[in-house]
Amino acid sequence: MASKVHTFTIDCADPKKLADFWTAALNYQLKDIDEEDALIFDPTGEGTQILFQIVPEGKTVKNRLHFDLRPEDTRDAEVVRLEALGATVQAQFGWTVMQDPEGNEFCVETGPGDKKKPDAAQA
Repeated sequence: MASKVHTFTIDCADPKKLADFWTAALNYQLKDIDEEDALIFDPTGEGTQILFQIVPEGKTVKNRLHFDLRPEDTRDAEVVRLEALGATVQAQFGWTVMQDPEGNEFCVETGPGDKKKPDAAQA
């Protein structure tokens, strides 16, 4: 039998700040918080819970793991919503690379509301 991911843990400087951002970004809820960590969860039971734990060192390099978010509607609308929550845009490709309030990278993919552009060969 294989293991299942129970909790995704993110090291950070301010667990409350990141928990606040990610609960709003993912429509999660706060489960537990103290001075050292904050735990959030998906109230639908579908997503993995996320633990933000305080560590003394700061982030120094690109994340080895990151979230790829699929919006409910369009990528651009989701990017605007996430910027209003405190995220910043880092780069644009066929997806948008963003950073949360502590600089952790994540991506926003195209959503079902995004229209597929015709290939140049079809135009």
